[in-house]
Amino acid sequence: MSDKLTPKQTLLMWCLLGFHGEALQSSIVPRIEAKDRKALATRGLISEGKHSRSIVLRAEDKGWRWASEHLSDELPTNFQVLQQWLGRVRDFLAETDRPLAEFIGPPTEPLPEPPPKKPRSSGRRKVGPRKPKPLSSAELRARIEVAYLTVTGGRRAESVPLSRLRAELSDLNRKIVDEGLLRILQGDDKARLGQVSDPKALTQDERDAAFSPGGEPYHLIWIES
Repeated sequence: MSDKLTPKQTLLMWCLLGFHGEALQSSIVPRIEAKDRKALATRGLISEGKHSRSIVLRAEDKGWRWASEHLSDELPTNFQVLQQWLGRVRDFLAETDRPLAEFIGPPTEPLPEPPPKKPRSSGRRKVGPRKPKPLSSAELRARIEVAYLTVTGGRRAESVPLSRLRAELSDLNRKIVDEGLLRILQGDDKARLGQVSDPKALTQDERDAAFSPGGEPYHLIWIES
C-alpha cells in the first residue's frame, strides 16, 4: 500500500502531532471525519482508544516515521502557512541532525476530562441551531497565532496592529479575543502586547481595536520565533 495520504489526512496527522501525538478527537481542528480516521488507523499511523466517553487518538511509531519522511507533503490550499513552517522544521532537523519525535517531545498535559453528560429530557424539545463549541485557552491561543502569521505572511518577531489581528478573527466576538489577549498580557513565553506612545500616530480603527483591560490601551501584538 502506498504511504501517500490525501492533503486532509496529512493535515490531520500534523494536527495530532501538534498535540504531541495524543489527543481527544474532539480537540482536533478541523473536525475529523470517520473515513479519514479509519484510513489512518488502517495504515497503522494512528490508533483509536477511549477516554471516558470520548475517542482518543494516538500517533503510532509508524506515524512518527511517516511524519519525519513527509514534512513536505501537500496540505489543503488554505493551510499554506503551515506548509511553509513545516519546511522550516524540515530544514532545521536536517541541519541539527535531530529526530522529529525529539523536536516535538512527549505530551506535557494529561488528556482533558469531557464534560458530564446531561440527562436526557423525556419531553420534546425545540430544535434550534447548535451553538459553536467554546474554544479552550490553548485553541484560542493557537487561533491568535494563526491570525498573526496570516497578517505577517508567516513571519514572526514583527509588530502587528490589533486592528488587523481582530479583522482576521472576525468570526470570534470581541470578548473571546480579549480573553486570549488578557492571557498573553498575564504571561506568555512567546507573545506580548505593546503600546503606541504617540496618540497622533494612531488611526481611528487602531483606537477602536485597542485592548484596555485596566484603562491602559494596548495596540500591538508581537510573537517571537
